[in-house]
Amino acid sequence: MRATFTSLKRLLLASIAFVLGAAGLTLFVDPLQLFRPSGSAFYSDDTRVQNAGLIRSQSFDTAFMGTSLAIHFRQSDIDRALGVHSLKLAMTGSNSRQQAFVLEQAIARGARRVIWEMDDFIFVDAADIEADPYLSVDLYRGTAKGIASYLFSAAMAKESLFALLRSVPPLQGPLTRAAPVLPIKFALADVDDIYALPRDFDIAREYNAKKALAAFAYITSPVRSRFLGEGYGYDAMVRHFERDAVALVARHPDVIFDVYFPPYSILQFVAMRDASPETLKIVTDLTAVIATRLTQLPNVRLHDFRAIKAVTHELGNYGDVIHHSPVVDAMVLKWLASGEYRVDPKAPLTSLDELKAQVEVYRVPGLP
Repeated sequence: MRATFTSLKRLLLASIAFVLGAAGLTLFVDPLQLFRPSGSAFYSDDTRVQNAGLIRSQSFDTAFMGTSLAIHFRQSDIDRALGVHSLKLAMTGSNSRQQAFVLEQAIARGARRVIWEMDDFIFVDAADIEADPYLSVDLYRGTAKGIASYLFSAAMAKESLFALLRSVPPLQGPLTRAAPVLPIKFALADVDDIYALPRDFDIAREYNAKKALAAFAYITSPVRSRFLGEGYGYDAMVRHFERDAVALVARHPDVIFDVYFPPYSILQFVAMRDASPETLKIVTDLTAVIATRLTQLPNVRLHDFRAIKAVTHELGNYGDVIHHSPVVDAMVLKWLASGEYRVDPKAPLTSLDELKAQVEVYRVPGLP
């Protein structure tokens, strides 16, 4: 009995020592750079986690926010086009609660300008930010709970161990080259590469009219078309817009917000027109409210890129009905810099009316 108790005691002590050792390793390496910046850090495409570290470790004056429609921008391109020192915080599939929360943290750390890719889908109903299973508010806030979840995370201990091994000179080269194919998240050596497409990316293969039209046929199929309106409810979406966008802007009158509606292909709206007209009405009614409200706020500049026919009707710019190519990314930055498509506060619905007119008459190539 005593021998069994002694063995259990040793096992318990060994387990405690192992857990504390792993936590100490994470604290020492600090892969997220929560406690101190690192000159030899690696970064992750898991943006909902990585952003917590970026906000604390990077210097910036501009926060760049959005969904997958803004995820492939490079910070260096944003800086060059707009003359800013940016931090890209875009998160695929993110909702307005998540975006507003992360932007609040970035503003608290010094962002004086926000560039915000804003689309209608972000305002669908979602979990309260305090209960969000995909974004740790405690990690961003640096609470005891958040720090503990970081230090005592087995995944972070694994990342820390790999980072430590990678810092050993003989192993640095081989492990850095192998990192992209290994089961680790922190594999990117340059913050500019977070969720950015490779420099040699084959744009024509991934973005072309054939793929855009195939996506249109897929989402308008009778067995799938109901998903076009999934989560859309006008009253709830307006409430979320007021809470997450208008309230954030109002709390920070000294911050300039450049908000833009992204250049969806015309097929996105035509899909709703043909397969879910009630969803199209929600979208246009909602964006009318957004345009009217935002253009009345003195620290907001609203840009609408949805009715630029030379881009949105050129289906070769798209990989599906909404995601545009890096070529269009560059155009977006140029338009933001020039203010060419800035919405006039005196006529906030002009571009929306133009879009509605285009959608009404558009005919999909290859269809009667």
